[in-house]
Amino acid sequence: MDPKIKRDLEITACKIRKGIIEGVYNAKSGHPGGSLSIADLLAYLYFVKLNVDPKNPKMPDRDRVVLSKGHCAPGLYSALALRGFFDVEELKKLRHIGAMLQGHPDMKGTPGVDMTTGSLGQGISAACGMALSGKLSNKYYKVYAILGDGEVEEGQVWEAAMFAAHYKLDNLVAIVDNNGLQIDGKITDVCSPMPITDKFEAFGWHVITMDAHNFDDIERAFDEAEKISGKPVAIIQTSVKGKNVSFMENQVSWHGSAPNKEQYEQAMAELDKQLKDLEGK
Repeated sequence: MDPKIKRDLEITACKIRKGIIEGVYNAKSGHPGGSLSIADLLAYLYFVKLNVDPKNPKMPDRDRVVLSKGHCAPGLYSALALRGFFDVEELKKLRHIGAMLQGHPDMKGTPGVDMTTGSLGQGISAACGMALSGKLSNKYYKVYAILGDGEVEEGQVWEAAMFAAHYKLDNLVAIVDNNGLQIDGKITDVCSPMPITDKFEAFGWHVITMDAHNFDDIERAFDEAEKISGKPVAIIQTSVKGKNVSFMENQVSWHGSAPNKEQYEQAMAELDKQLKDLEGK
């Protein structure tokens, strides 16, 4: 990857993380851990990959993003705000009564949200429908669905996987965020879905693995995905829950907890330092 593009993406991902912390702190609730683990992915999608227009969020030929793990909406909202779909000040109103940004994505109330999600397992099914519609309509948009590794314990995910392979939905890319933790603990202790790669391959998908926090590897994975025809693509990204906030990293307690004032200040100080270091390169 071009060094300047890479640095710009690292800066953007850091800003997305700051927006996540800002949102959940002001809401006094939310899901920072899994939002932080997909920040780099969201930076790459919204600032490199996607054909979207913040001035025309319902553009018919736009690429679609379905956040199937809808509880990680703080990450999606932060990326959308930075991309210009709405004012970043909205992040401070997260989960407030009457605010635009609620606890799960709402396609009717939030510009840039392509699918209302919340119940785990359902988002990938909706993404399959979008992809099939594109095929039947001879449209060239792509559909990207972001799932959690705990989410793939849901049976509906595998019904959707079977459907996507049967209809050869090569305009569909599912990204599984494999950070190893879910609300009840380690995924391997709760109801292990491992090996995730082998399961998607068995269902007829082309499978790619990538490091969720390395933009060179992210670019490589998506470049490979673009070359696949005749079958859907699953990208399994290895990530760190709570990435880049020291006391949140790999801590299951931060799956669905909001920081207090002291924790907020520490997290923002850490991210501010990371941002300053990146901008000084």
